[in-house]
Amino acid sequence: MAKLAPSILSADFYHLKSEVETAIQCGADWMHIDVMDFHFVPQLSFGAKIVADIKKHNSVFCDVHLMVTNPADHIDSFVKAGADLINFHVEVPYHCDRILQEIREKNTKTGITINPATPVEQLKHILPLVDLVLVMSVNPGFSGQKCLDYALDKIRQLKTIREKNQYNFVIEVDGGISPKNVDQVLSLGADVIVSGSAFFNADINSKKDFANTIHHYKG
Repeated sequence: MAKLAPSILSADFYHLKSEVETAIQCGADWMHIDVMDFHFVPQLSFGAKIVADIKKHNSVFCDVHLMVTNPADHIDSFVKAGADLINFHVEVPYHCDRILQEIREKNTKTGITINPATPVEQLKHILPLVDLVLVMSVNPGFSGQKCLDYALDKIRQLKTIREKNQYNFVIEVDGGISPKNVDQVLSLGADVIVSGSAFFNADINSKKDFANTIHHYKG
């Protein structure tokens, strides 16, 4: 069963508690936490406290996406806050395997993210080390962008590599995913769908329908 991970970057921050609880009631499996540093991407979002506050009141799986230049500087704070999975961009650090090892040693799941223009080949040496690969289907930094269809072929490539090598990572996709294209994304092999504005800007019935489409997909 595929999973839905709404990105709270698109939530109404004034009503964040209600937004998170409504998302879960409508079928969200994870909460996707986009952390931006105004350097790697041209936006600034939030730090570890948002995870700590969610975890204080809810056991929902928190999937932390570090869109930052120095991911190693943020590992401790998000682990302490209760992050269940921490992923960062392959394009940024010099020592991906070292950071992945540090995350794993802290009993937290590991993830790696790949931008639309970055080839899957760049991941080949670290795929055995990760629990999740996040395929960006937009250039990171802003919600509400249109999906870059050429990036979706990475899902198919990763699924093939996973089957050939018997790896265990799940494939997550983020960027412009909505009810209009989610079937295509699922058919390519995605396991986790991140959705921001398409989810949080919808009414409750549409949220539930979107979640049901993902959960009941038959590949």
